[in-house]
Amino acid sequence: MSKLAEFKALEAQLAAQLKQLDELKNDGELKREIEFEQKLRALMAEYGVNLNGLIALLDPQFRPSVSPLGSSARRNRRHRQIKVYKNPESGEVVETKGGNNKVLKAWKAKYGVDKVQGWLQ
Repeated sequence: MSKLAEFKALEAQLAAQLKQLDELKNDGELKREIEFEQKLRALMAEYGVNLNGLIALLDPQFRPSVSPLGSSARRNRRHRQIKVYKNPESGEVVETKGGNNKVLKAWKAKYGVDKVQGWLQ
């Protein structure tokens, strides 16, 4: 698509979105919702209540859902064990908790994964 055609297409989209925005600005329902939100926020500020307090007041049974990756999941996760690899040819020893070790990767590339796994102490 040429730059001119792309420009005209974007210009037409913008005009359509501006038309939608004008229609929304004149919508009575939207005006009522905005007015309600402003009054609610003013009332909350007057009484020193935040959104969580308001939710607790209106629905005491509400419990926010806890994501599976929340802090409790991290607390219960067991630590990785240190693995020790010893190269029998050079006598070099590598201690690592994961497989993202530079020396270990080089050994695996040179000798093969299976052979290096056999060097695990």
